[in-house]
Amino acid sequence: MKIYTRTGDKGKTGLFGGQRVPKSALRLHAYGSLDELNACLGVVTSEDNLPKPLSKQIEEIQSLLFQIGADLATPLESSANILRMTEAPAMQMEQWIDEMELSLSPLTRFILPGGSRAGAELHFARTICRRAERLIVELDEKEKITKTIIVIINRLSDYLFVAARYANKKLSAEEKGVEIPRG
Repeated sequence: MKIYTRTGDKGKTGLFGGQRVPKSALRLHAYGSLDELNACLGVVTSEDNLPKPLSKQIEEIQSLLFQIGADLATPLESSANILRMTEAPAMQMEQWIDEMELSLSPLTRFILPGGSRAGAELHFARTICRRAERLIVELDEKEKITKTIIVIINRLSDYLFVAARYANKKLSAEEKGVEIPRG
């Protein structure tokens, strides 16, 4: 199979189900940000010292991001046969978060993104996830999408924040913070 199709040379691309839309469409920005997040997570998993539980979880999340992208690339009114997202992935991430938080100190300040390289990359992934979430919410305001996608992506940003803290702890990297200003 060839990588180029020549069907996008005029600034349009096809959604699942056959509809053609401009490459500037909000839907494409939304799932394009998920693709960027997936690539960023690929960098995270390439870290030699990434704790094994995180590596396995992140690979599951990478697969999940492709499923979410397929859901977003398929308008709800499309006749294309794809699986729509459920809340199960969000519930799984909540379980992972709860398990990691058992070994973390409670938050009393803002955490500066950084620490170990893996921790910093997870914080970076979190910011991409938050952008994707904003775009997906905006898309939801304008078009019908699977509502649980918003829940999953919101939980994923929470997961990435806790995973960054967990990686830093496991790798003995100092977690620097800024005190929360009080008025």
